[in-house]
Amino acid sequence: MSEGGAPPPPVVADEPPPEILYRRKIGLFSSVKELWAARELVGTLTERTLRSRYKQTFLGFAWALITPVVLMLVFTVFLRRVARIDTGGVPYPIFAYVGLLPWSLFSNAVAASALVILTNNSLLNKVYCPREVFPISTITSSAVDTACAMVALIAMFVVLDFAPTGGVVWVPALTVVLLIFTLGVCLFISAVTVYVRDVRHVVGLILQFGLFASPVAYSMTKVVPKDWQPMYAALNPLGPLIQGYRDTVLYARQPKFGLLAIATVSSLIWAFGGYVVFKRMETGFSDVA
Repeated sequence: MSEGGAPPPPVVADEPPPEILYRRKIGLFSSVKELWAARELVGTLTERTLRSRYKQTFLGFAWALITPVVLMLVFTVFLRRVARIDTGGVPYPIFAYVGLLPWSLFSNAVAASALVILTNNSLLNKVYCPREVFPISTITSSAVDTACAMVALIAMFVVLDFAPTGGVVWVPALTVVLLIFTLGVCLFISAVTVYVRDVRHVVGLILQFGLFASPVAYSMTKVVPKDWQPMYAALNPLGPLIQGYRDTVLYARQPKFGLLAIATVSSLIWAFGGYVVFKRMETGFSDVA
């Protein structure tokens, strides 16, 4: 007791030194093991997202293919006539749509990841789980939408009397690289947006610019100078990936392995970097979000 009978002032613990902020140790093996154990939660979150997205809509999952089909029509009506894009004998609607499918998967997942932690804050505070399941669920729901949108591509093959080539065997490998790159960007965006809310607005602008900076409506090899293509592949892995889908599915050519290797390394760097940023920032999600 202090003089006069008053209780002593409470002892205030020192704050952690600023130099250890975001220096959390990350165990890759244990984190992956924990994430695998929570794989059913990813499915649950994906189902919830899809249900809420298409609930009480007249067209339901048809909305998943309306957006890429409308963009394809815009490219066909306006860009094809103005730019006179050489497709090498492939009908332009198919040429454009094959580029739109991987772009749609990436852009939809990234756009959703910007808000996924914030919108799930109440669940985040009630249930313990690996926080990565939330941005991963945006990728899986976007993948389901993309799978639905492929129905339109199959219809175009039939209507325009053009068949895919045997190069479709490369599609799984290209898709793995696409998912790795998308995962890295989604992890990074979802974590940073919690602390800097302006990022969600910037993401929309970047995606609008990225639609035209990526070879969705045109051929990368005909627009990007050959000497600049390696740097382009490193900065935008979507370029070689979209070109790879077209080369293999439409032209029966092997993907350009040099550019694809650069895109793969860049995607792995994004995945590792995004994972590190996410894990080091996740301890403050509950307080900040």
